[in-house]
This record gives sequence, structure tokens and C-alpha cells, in this order.
Amino acid sequence: MPAFDEISIDTFQARLARGESQPLDWWHACRARIAEREPEVQAWQHLADATPPPPGEGRLAGVPVGIKDIIDTRDMPIGWGTDYLHSPGALMDAPLVSLLREQGALIMGKTVSTEMAYFTPGRTRNPLDPARTPGGSSSGSAAAVADGMVPLSFGTQTAGSIIRPASFCGVFGFKPTFDLVSCAGAKAFSPSLDTLGWFARTIDDICTPFSALTRAPAITALPSLAGVRVGLRSLPGDEALAPEVRQALDEVAGRLERAGAEVVPLPLDGRFDGLVEEQKVVMAYEAAQTLAGEYRQFADRMGPKLVELLEAGRALPFVRYREARAQAAALQPVLSRAFAEQVDVILAASAQGVAPKGLDATGDPLYCRAWTLLGVPCLNLPLCRGEGGMPLGVQLVGDRFGDERLLTIARTLMQATP
Repeated sequence: MPAFDEISIDTFQARLARGESQPLDWWHACRARIAEREPEVQAWQHLADATPPPPGEGRLAGVPVGIKDIIDTRDMPIGWGTDYLHSPGALMDAPLVSLLREQGALIMGKTVSTEMAYFTPGRTRNPLDPARTPGGSSSGSAAAVADGMVPLSFGTQTAGSIIRPASFCGVFGFKPTFDLVSCAGAKAFSPSLDTLGWFARTIDDICTPFSALTRAPAITALPSLAGVRVGLRSLPGDEALAPEVRQALDEVAGRLERAGAEVVPLPLDGRFDGLVEEQKVVMAYEAAQTLAGEYRQFADRMGPKLVELLEAGRALPFVRYREARAQAAALQPVLSRAFAEQVDVILAASAQGVAPKGLDATGDPLYCRAWTLLGVPCLNLPLCRGEGGMPLGVQLVGDRFGDERLLTIARTLMQATP
């Protein structure tokens, strides 16, 4: 059986076409890796019980996939990251899972989520240092990909739950434009923020699922990044970036320039920095509404961080929520004008530093909150190292529905400076 630790989805499809691999080869290789590493990493909430039948044809034929344990599957249990809720399976697959199966993907199992996809950690450890958090809330999905257990896994982001764990675990993490991939069948937390996304070890394996799930044309690299304008701007910008984060941004800016891009500061006005607090308001208010039944029945069993958020949301007046939504709506066209007139993508911090030591917290999503509220596509680039040699990502941000442009620029960058 050929090695699978370095191949891409497209390479595997080519092997299948030439008869050099069998449809279940990647599945068996991943099961062997899981058997070896799962006792330490603990990325999985549930594994598929049996070897699946050979997959049909599709862009993802034979690709083993992890699914976050807040997303419905008809043939696997779901626990939403809790110890007080459990279902043996959903009536039907979430649309995401149905689309993956249609494309020939093989669902390996359900990956560990934090409680209700909020801050109470699950049992997953960072595969690069088991004494550190993998991030959250898509903890198991990021860790499983980082450790080579699957080439592709899916999670959700409501604040920073894809970009932050991708940064901590050293993988690519992609949050598409809000609602581009249907969130139906995923446990709602804050419906105007919740976004489905995915993790992979290569940019190619971010791009191929994008085309498969959205029916967009294949993402191909440009000859160079000549003419591409990159704006430097983290949100919030009034927070002093840690030296290692600033160094990572400078390093990736240098890579972009060597690939032909122009990198310049992007002068967004201070109202954008305030979106960090507005995101907190929207998330708390909507979570209190969405999880009203769970709070009523299980508040005494919920983690204290979740209870604190839900009670804060219950105390928020509607007018404050309306103001937060209005502020975001007012700034979305301002940001789109900046993309149209000044830059093609934005280069920003993904996290405040490397994965923190300890397993009792999942890190702060500070540098992701505003972008999530704005509904724009974001991609973590796992190109740098920080303290202790741990991964430290930065993110590229695009305009709403500018996902193809964002991924094209990222693929060109990785081809030019691998």
C-alpha cells in the first residue's frame, strides 16, 4: 500500500484512475494511524464501526473525512460535546454530510467538540504537544488532520473555532463566506454567525472540497502574484500584537512580496475595531435564544463558561442586539469598497500566539471575532513557528463571496513559496 501522509486528494484520484491505489486504501491507512495515535491525541468522539463499501465516483472518492460532533449523521451518534445530551443518530444526514457522500467521501467518524461548540474543552490534546490545547471549538477536527488521522475534517466557526485551532495545530483552516455551505443539520449556537468550514494539511485539499461542495470551477494557481494587493490589518488593530505574531505577519508578508504581491497597511477606520465587542453581543444574545431549552433543562450540568454566556445573553436588551447587528451591516459595504478599491485580500493575525499550555481552556478567539461577524471568508496559513517551535498561523481574509479569489491567491503563494 502506498504512503498517504504527503499526498493530496487530487493525487489520490489520479492514483485511482491509473489503478495504482484501491478505493479503500486511504481509509485503511487512516484507521491504522488512528489506532496508533488516538490514545494520546483523543480527537474522536465516535469512529465508524465497520469498513465502508467502496465509494462511488466523485471529486472526493475514497477520501476519509472527520465530522464535528455537532453535525447530524444518520448512522452515527451525536452528543454535541456534552455529557448530558445524546442521540444514537439523526433522522437524516446534514446537507454537508449528504454532499460529501455524494462526492464519494468516506465518513470516518465524529470528532470531539467543545460543549455546544463554546469554550468548555473536550478531551482532545494538541498532537504536537499533548500538554497544550488544540484550540476550540473544532478541537478534534483540527487535531485529527494535524496528526494525519484523516486528510480532511469539518468544523464550525462562530467566533474563531476554525482559524484558531488551525493556527494552534499547524494546519490550513478555511471558513468560507457565511452561509455559502449550508449550516442546516449543525447544532445552532448563534445563527447569524455559525459557519461551516474545514481543515486540511495542504492548500490543495482546501481548494478541492470547495469546488466539490459549491460546484465552483477548480481553483488554479496564477503564474505569480504580480498585481495582487495585500492589506495588512488585524482586528482589533488597537491591540498590541505579541512580538511573535508580528514576526509571523512580517514573514508571510515577505513571502507574498517575493511571489510578486504588493503588501501595504490597510487604513480601516476605528469602527471596525469595535466589531469585536459587537460580535460578543450578537453571539451571547442569539445563544441565549437558541439554547433556551437546553439551559432550562440542563443549566445545572452545563460548564460554567457556557452558563455565564447564556445568562449574559438573557440579560441583553433587544435594542443592544439590534445595534450590534446594525453596526456590522453598516460596515460590510465599507469593507467591500476597500476590497474593490484598495486590496484583493487582507493579511491578519489568526491568534494571540501559539497554543497555550494546559487543557482547561481553548485560547482566545480575539483576532477572529470581527471577521466572523462580517461574514467574510478566512483562511489560516500554517507557515510560521513561535515559542517552543509550536505552529503560529496568520490568516488571509477576502471579501464576501470572494472565496475563489482568496483561495487562488493562497494557492499561488504556496506554489511560489512552498
